[in-house]
Amino acid sequence: MASKKKSGGAKPKTTIAKETRDALALIKRGAVDVLPEEELISKLERSRQTGKPLVIKAGFDPTAPDLHLGHIVLLRKLKHFQELGHEVHFLIGDFTGMIGDPTGRSETRVRLTREAVEANAETYKQQVFRILDPQRTKIVFNSSWCRDMRFEDVLGLTARYTVARLLERDDFMKRYKSGESISLIEFMYPLVQGYDSVAMHSDVELGGTDQKFNLLVGRELQKEYGQEPQVIVTTPLLVGLDGSRKMSKSYDNYVAINDAPFAMFAKIMSISDELMWDYFVLLTDEPEANFETLRKDPLETKKYLAQLIVADLYSTAEGKTARSQWDEQKTSRTKMVLPPDTPEHTVDAGIQPEALLVDVFVDAGIESSKGAVRRLIQSGAIKLGENLETIEDAYYRLSFPGDYVFKIGKKRYLKITGR
Repeated sequence: MASKKKSGGAKPKTTIAKETRDALALIKRGAVDVLPEEELISKLERSRQTGKPLVIKAGFDPTAPDLHLGHIVLLRKLKHFQELGHEVHFLIGDFTGMIGDPTGRSETRVRLTREAVEANAETYKQQVFRILDPQRTKIVFNSSWCRDMRFEDVLGLTARYTVARLLERDDFMKRYKSGESISLIEFMYPLVQGYDSVAMHSDVELGGTDQKFNLLVGRELQKEYGQEPQVIVTTPLLVGLDGSRKMSKSYDNYVAINDAPFAMFAKIMSISDELMWDYFVLLTDEPEANFETLRKDPLETKKYLAQLIVADLYSTAEGKTARSQWDEQKTSRTKMVLPPDTPEHTVDAGIQPEALLVDVFVDAGIESSKGAVRRLIQSGAIKLGENLETIEDAYYRLSFPGDYVFKIGKKRYLKITGR
């Protein structure tokens, strides 16, 4: 008797065009999540076959006037989509900005005024084109559809998502369990952000890993409104100069997009050798295949990294100049070189013609106690003047009027001015 053919088994692999595979590789560089990846492949293939670009959305709430390198991670991913021929929509959340993003908050965020949001939004428009192509970027404001929503429209939106789903969000759940208040307006934030995706008919939405919940809400709301759901792509939160926390103005560990070229170069040179590889992946297009060779000389590699970032935000010439300035200042290792952002402490010479160094350092915020400053002196960590004279006297006195410059340890500096 003839044997029966077996049915079922593994499904045949879908053939993906090389153009789509290359596009996917570029999109996934430095990304954390691509959800669902198979849907992104389908969208990319459809776009390739029809010639119709995908609508790529990323939202930024203008809660502060300056962007920093942490924002560049997301802007560069938008740029990748532009290079692939897709339609980038840079969404300024001027409406959601007045609600205040509750992400990562242990208490209700103070709401911004419309005037503050509009002023910050204007600076965003000026800064994003340091990375994005202005001819291929559409800047949109979510107030253009949110402001005109009627109350019945808002009620209709709230009916499409449940409180139980909102409480799945980690920061909401923590606050709920600990008895901390959660205002209804905070519950509205992920709904309004999600509705932006509905209003924009977005195909792909980008955001940091801390925005994953909000991005998924947008995907679910699109389904509720009868649209094809967006794919979400999340990027890591860039670690700041302190090497431990995310880059933020609040932590004073950031590099601003508007920093002068040399100041930017100097700040990047202060990061650890280990951290610079994340910066290479997230802030440059340097092929990872080159990393093994680059690891052989960490100092030169870090200078190369700083040069690439400055060149990307300014110009190739500015990147080379900043590196040359750095090398020139470092050739004389016996001379003090003050960084461009050296803090300055002023002493009123009329009131204080003379002062102990330990007192002035505490007043300047270098350390919180005199004992801590004395320990720095005992360890030989405090150097004075251009010739880096080591302070050895725990009762060293400064006379005013006069100017002094100090190097404290490896990376801290202080300028004291007495008039």
